[in-house]
Amino acid sequence: MKLSQFNFDLPEELLAQYPAPFRDDAKLLVLNRKTGEIQIQKIPDMLSYFSEGDYFLFNDTKVFPARLYGTKERTGAAIEVFLLRELNRQNRYWDVLVDPARKIRIGNKIYFDEDTTIIAEVIDNTTSRGRTLRFLTDYPPEEFRERLFAIGHTPLPKYIKRDRFNPAERDAEDEERYQTIFAEKEGAVAVPASGLHFSKSMFKRMEIIGIEWGFVTSHVGLGNFKPIEVEDLTKHKMDSEKMEITQPIVDKIEQLHQDEKRICAIGTDVMRVLETVVGTDGHIKAYKGWTNKFIFPPYDFSVANSLLANFYMPQSPQLMMTAAFGGYDNVMHAYQVAIDEKLQFGDYGDAMLII
Repeated sequence: MKLSQFNFDLPEELLAQYPAPFRDDAKLLVLNRKTGEIQIQKIPDMLSYFSEGDYFLFNDTKVFPARLYGTKERTGAAIEVFLLRELNRQNRYWDVLVDPARKIRIGNKIYFDEDTTIIAEVIDNTTSRGRTLRFLTDYPPEEFRERLFAIGHTPLPKYIKRDRFNPAERDAEDEERYQTIFAEKEGAVAVPASGLHFSKSMFKRMEIIGIEWGFVTSHVGLGNFKPIEVEDLTKHKMDSEKMEITQPIVDKIEQLHQDEKRICAIGTDVMRVLETVVGTDGHIKAYKGWTNKFIFPPYDFSVANSLLANFYMPQSPQLMMTAAFGGYDNVMHAYQVAIDEKLQFGDYGDAMLII
């Protein structure tokens, strides 16, 4: 398939700027991938499609405050630094993106306007916007990390508009709501958005029904949001992300398959983890490492048989994986229905259950 086949007109007013009043208060489009039938309900209604012994699999990654604001030495130019991954804790090396990149070269120093005791020096160019920074500070590594995150801000996607000069608007609600209630393992620079819809009340309802659940880890990175620049999707290379699936989860899934229970991946990030660890024999294995798996139609899925996904941006890898699971025609039609019904798109938006 081609990149252009995943383009569509998305009205700007459908990009959710704030979360629903309550986590489980969003709308839900239910798509039957066999019949193409569509229903529009609410998030709690999804539980009616599952029975005792069915299984939900979540991503327990935790978003860290990856966006920093600083100034360039001498000129005082405003610089945004987006932390991607820590390379060396002892030496305080980080892979980052900088904006505007044209102003930042090797040897430049960046001062962070909220804490002048933390300074960063550019030691390498990695991509057009990518840099490697060495943070210059006398703080011990763990204390430095705490202070660094203390001056960081919630890494909301650019389409969510906040006033960077108004900390109350920028951080008050987002610190809590741009994080799942089960977030545990720090490492993501974007939230596993489908998990945002689950409240304590939802988990209690699942428990009453007898729906079980477990967790994998996928540290969501910017590779999911970086524009795809090739028309031929077979030539696109995804950025690698750290992931983990443990042996108890593998054993549980194998048992669920034997019992013919329904397994629902809560998010395309979870689906990607599951498909990464499928062997040639069709069985999955425990794994801790990296994945750069890129899934687009046509694709045969081996593990989960249902998927909860948010509504994603045009031409995004998440949309492509959703279309691979639900069927290209089904999903693109469902997206048009979502637009017609004015459902909300993006991380704070509504969701689609594919069964």
